[in-house]
Amino acid sequence: MKYTLGFSPCPNDTFIFDALVNKKIDTKNFEFEVVLEDVQTLNRWALQGKLDFSKISYGVLPLVTDNYLLLNSGGALGKGVGPLLISKSVDYELWTMDNKTIAIPGENTTAHMLFSLAYPNAKNKKFLVFNQIEDAVLNEEVDCGVIIHENRFTYQTKGLHKIVDLGEYWEETTKLPIPLGGIVAHKKVDVAISKQVDALIKQSVEYAFQHHYKELADYVKIHAQEMSEAVMRQHIDLYVNNYSIALDEDGKKAVLKLVEVYNRLNNIHIPQQPFFLNN
Repeated sequence: MKYTLGFSPCPNDTFIFDALVNKKIDTKNFEFEVVLEDVQTLNRWALQGKLDFSKISYGVLPLVTDNYLLLNSGGALGKGVGPLLISKSVDYELWTMDNKTIAIPGENTTAHMLFSLAYPNAKNKKFLVFNQIEDAVLNEEVDCGVIIHENRFTYQTKGLHKIVDLGEYWEETTKLPIPLGGIVAHKKVDVAISKQVDALIKQSVEYAFQHHYKELADYVKIHAQEMSEAVMRQHIDLYVNNYSIALDEDGKKAVLKLVEVYNRLNNIHIPQQPFFLNN
């Protein structure tokens, strides 16, 4: 049985999926055609229903629940893990966002939703791939930008300044962990198969914690490009945790809250239908 599986080349995803895709665990005769892409591309493909299993931003989840179910394992939720709004200017305290140009890492990303929650009147947005945003701010193509992933650990070394931690805003507002990204299974895949894959992803995360936490797997290093090992470890520490092994009740509440916020921000009503795999 062979299925398509998409996730990003970022250290948190390669750490999570290494044991599964490289068969360091018993994969039960499952074969995966792995596609490594940035999350903005994966979000777009999820809207098209392209892959059998895929990493997505939780920000796009409300738009894909007709075709996908959310798995329990492999995702990124937590506290203190949210996107940051940064600028080249040191005078940002005097700003309002109404007349500023803001770089956002994708229209259907959780980062965009969290920014919109904090700054509902900001309209002048420029959607870029996440790793282009620091340079866009430095080159003054935009006034400020929302950064995610490893850029959280590098922006200060480039002379950029944090305006606000958008994750903290979410946590203070909702009292829940931040749902950043999750793994979904296409509804065309038999539910019993999706449950088996979900269990395999859980085993893969557990294997990574047991075997590669102190010594990172080559699979992580190869796809991290020029990132230092220290930044790789910071990345994994920030985004891979107990919620990556399995959503608990707080995790599910956070996802449902995010769908509620999406409905409110977009003045629409997407029913909170049963989109969890084990509902």
